[in-house]
Amino acid sequence: MYKVRDDEPAYAYIPDKVAPEKNRYGKPIQLVEEDDPLAGQSLRINNDPAVGRNPNRYKQHGFYFTADNCIACHACESACSEKNDLPPHLAYRAVGYVEGGTWPNYRRVNISMACNHCDDPVCLKGCPTRAYTKFAEYGAVLQDPDICFGCGYCTWVCPYNAPQLDPVKGQVQKCNMCVDRLEVGLKPACAAACLAGALDFGVIETTPDKREQLKTRIPGFPTPEITHPNIRFQQTATLPREMTRTDAMPLQYVRDEPGAGEHAPRVRKQGEKRAWNLGKLRSREDPLVIFTLVSQAVIGAFLILFLGPLAGFEMLSPEAHPVAYPALLFGLLGAETFALALSTLHLGKPHRFYRAFNNLRYSPVSREVAGIAVFYNLLGVYTVLVTFPGLLGWLSAESAASLTSIIGWLAVLAGPAALYFMHAIYRIAARPFWNHWQVLTSFYGNMLALGAVSVGLVYGAVLAAQGGASAELFRLLASILAAGLAMEGVGLYYHARDLQRGGGEGAASHHIQTTRFGRTWLARNAGLGLALLLALVFALLPATGWTGAALWLGLSVLVVATALVGRGLFYVLVVPTTMPGAFFWRNQGFAEHAREAHLAEMPQVGVVPDAH
Repeated sequence: MYKVRDDEPAYAYIPDKVAPEKNRYGKPIQLVEEDDPLAGQSLRINNDPAVGRNPNRYKQHGFYFTADNCIACHACESACSEKNDLPPHLAYRAVGYVEGGTWPNYRRVNISMACNHCDDPVCLKGCPTRAYTKFAEYGAVLQDPDICFGCGYCTWVCPYNAPQLDPVKGQVQKCNMCVDRLEVGLKPACAAACLAGALDFGVIETTPDKREQLKTRIPGFPTPEITHPNIRFQQTATLPREMTRTDAMPLQYVRDEPGAGEHAPRVRKQGEKRAWNLGKLRSREDPLVIFTLVSQAVIGAFLILFLGPLAGFEMLSPEAHPVAYPALLFGLLGAETFALALSTLHLGKPHRFYRAFNNLRYSPVSREVAGIAVFYNLLGVYTVLVTFPGLLGWLSAESAASLTSIIGWLAVLAGPAALYFMHAIYRIAARPFWNHWQVLTSFYGNMLALGAVSVGLVYGAVLAAQGGASAELFRLLASILAAGLAMEGVGLYYHARDLQRGGGEGAASHHIQTTRFGRTWLARNAGLGLALLLALVFALLPATGWTGAALWLGLSVLVVATALVGRGLFYVLVVPTTMPGAFFWRNQGFAEHAREAHLAEMPQVGVVPDAH
């Protein structure tokens, strides 16, 4: 048990107050009854079998923050870091701020934020390894770094920057509500250390002393509807209509009606000019760029190979090309093997990749991994059976053909299903730029386009070498390619339109897209349009022989380059609904500067040198 000092001040203890039966979201505050089998169990803190003596042990607790009082002394951050022995580049609790107005009526609102131990913790549902648990004790959402394999998905879905991915240890860590202190009746270290009485703690929906408000919103705080967080605010001072972030995010928070209503996020435009910034297309998600594109290409190519002969295109059948057909299948299998191996590099602990299957019930990551694994194994079995039909010599020819066909059909179903699960990973309320149906049209569009490109490169060369007619093949593949490019183009058009109409973080992402990466974005769009035009021309006037193969190669290079740039933009343009940072701390702009200027080599700066 946590050792309580003999001279522990009274303000460090959690007050015992009467709480309502339910919170404002309709959830019970008493999480389990005292006679429940779950009650009375030890949390085994530091392997101590003792049970805490807190009388409200099974009630939902939460933080209270009074913005009027916060002076940005960062004592809460320091206490948290000392309590949890954190390195400089991690902080379970951080103080950011927004500011507005002009002198002499300039106002600044500081916000101290950690994990809010939500009623509906999206980190818990999203984690593929089941490293998160919401405990009946205090309603704490706790995370076990030893179970985590460092995929970072919880950092995507959380709207509050709560889970912290440690790139050094390759795992996620976060606020644990100081449950060891709660067990002996003490507030968390951050709340006990607050100098100005801004941060407090207790049973949720009980108003602390010297407070009157229990608001769920404050300028800069994301909508509570995403997770139903257990934090309550008080902010009584009059604020300017516009409050601006000081970090690199082009956001401000605007109150539509003077003197009333909440501050909602809006784009902050600063007259930025269009630029290329090709070097900044690189990110930690580079392995995912390759993994997603290769997987979509492999699935699309297999669908064309398997379904093409059934649609009457005999030149794609195994019988028509007994060498090229299995060779391409083995090529697809090898490409997917490479993509899967590369995807593990995205993990902080790649050797624990098998834990991705642990949360099939809730996590879209687990479902994607399972879907890809099923398709990959079916593809492998189908490839082996087509290449070595003698393996089924113990069956009749008809039965062997039927079994091979069944495996193929199962792979046909599994591939698009896996891509659907892949797209679901990105439908995140905390990342509005991704939370759009365009992700699905992009993934399926790339499936068609890159699949057609892959088949055309191999079969175009084979037919040219054999002197066979390739016009029919290129007409089919060009039509599929055009359909895929059109599907992605339509999705991108509506995506841009909806982002601008929706405002907030999504519109901010679009603003970055059209300014900071504006020339790259226009080049991608022009490349997509040109590729679509050329594909239509190819479908109407297909070339044959080596001329056709060479033209298809040129078109393929354009399609692949466009896809790579587009997927790179997909990952770097996201503006999450996260809490504001400060000028240095949790500021993406400062982190980039620190790496470029080698300030990141000094550990005290709090920026890890290697960004990828």
